[in-house]
Amino acid sequence: MADETNPIPAGQVPPKAPTDLIPLSLTEPDRRRGVLSLLVALVLGAALGGVVGLIGGQTAGLVTAGVVVLLLLLLAWASARRTLWLRGGTTVVARTIGSKSVDLRAADRLELLVTDVRGIRTVGMLVGHKSTSINVALAMYSGTGGRELGILVLRKLADALAGSENPAGLVFSQLLVAQLRAEAKGEAAPERPLFRLGSLAPTGKLAQRLRPEAITRFVASLD
Repeated sequence: MADETNPIPAGQVPPKAPTDLIPLSLTEPDRRRGVLSLLVALVLGAALGGVVGLIGGQTAGLVTAGVVVLLLLLLAWASARRTLWLRGGTTVVARTIGSKSVDLRAADRLELLVTDVRGIRTVGMLVGHKSTSINVALAMYSGTGGRELGILVLRKLADALAGSENPAGLVFSQLLVAQLRAEAKGEAAPERPLFRLGSLAPTGKLAQRLRPEAITRFVASLD
């Protein structure tokens, strides 16, 4: 039987499969953070190993130090590997050691999550389907400035949420559209919806979720 396949000629690079992955990241990779993580792991490992060594002997101290350093480096490595993408304009994909994904159109959980760490307030959208959940950071503010996801990403997220089976999807879509309008008008960060909505969360808590009712009322009050 004749071979009906079309082999690629020698020396020719096969075409790449088409991809549609848009990064969902507010920060760029920082090598200094990796160096700092290494130094912290070494210092803590040495300190704990020294304490155990005084009690249980040199061998016990060395083993403890090695285990602590290894665990801390593993945690830092996993955190550094965490990346988020928007695939196909509708699916959020998260990768750490493994990977997981949530289709925004089928998400049964949509919540706004606000974290406050060392004066940096992050406004995120927690999306979930069944037992899988992913937190997508939409904006990060410190004082009266900060960083936000780009126009293209917000536009695609808004479009995907507008087609969600979850009624809350339309509310979040309208929120992101209002954010885009504020940015197009050149409004300062404190006047933009995500900043204002994040400011509604009480201070002093590491992480908190805003009630859907509060988000709905806030979106309804926007021009």
